Amino acid sequence: MNTGPEATLDRIAVYPVKSLDPEYVERADIVENGGLACDREFAIFDADGAYVNGKRERSIHRIRSAVSLDDWTVRLSAPGHEDYHGPLDATDAWLSDYFGYDVELRRDPAGGFPDDTTASGPTVISTATLTEVASWFDGIDAAEMRRRLRPNLELDAPTPFWEDHLFDTRETRVAFSVGPVSFEGVNPCQRCVVPTRNPDTGDATPGFRERFVRKRRETLPAWSGGDWFDHDFRLMVNTTVSASSWGETLTVGDAAVVGDVVSD
Repeated sequence: MNTGPEATLDRIAVYPVKSLDPEYVERADIVENGGLACDREFAIFDADGAYVNGKRERSIHRIRSAVSLDDWTVRLSAPGHEDYHGPLDATDAWLSDYFGYDVELRRDPAGGFPDDTTASGPTVISTATLTEVASWFDGIDAAEMRRRLRPNLELDAPTPFWEDHLFDTRETRVAFSVGPVSFEGVNPCQRCVVPTRNPDTGDATPGFRERFVRKRRETLPAWSGGDWFDHDFRLMVNTTVSASSWGETLTVGDAAVVGDVVSD
């Protein structure tokens, strides 16, 4: 299968600190685990060594962050707390005070802390999908849905759920390229509790998961599926990147080309 360059890379998001706000960049290098440089390079841990992230800690949604990728300084703000502006690696005290328990910011420059360690490449979605899914909910637009779903690569594609071309069955993967980078699409991302919450407050959106599951099933394209949809709370594509592409650079405007289904 080769559908040609039907989509282009329209947006690149990296999340310097796992579970905090994204930074949008025009280009991003692929690092040695197949992820994006600066993506989830830092993560917050509690005293037991467990992640302090959106899955476990609802209050993390209320933190606003802006990281300078040039010098690793950060601005942090949260309701009821003085703003912090300074080195990213000196935020433990501010974060511990905010959460009310001791936390530590750790760094892994060689691949970061990906959500899926077996499919550690960038996640992929299309703008058309974000717009379509946002339309399922009153008061949520594509920009908010983007913040709820937290993709890395956003494609300007012709139809909603176009990115579902990028996975097949559990025994196979789909080869595709974006610019000079060779990917394999692994699976549709199994969503956690994070998308069900308001990204500013952490408050749950009533009925979000139930409506999402129903509408996802109703709108599932013929090209989606394989045997991945044991449930329908899945959206966005998890990927791996060929070692031959480590060190290559993705750039906004790159063409996305779908290749062949390959054995896992």
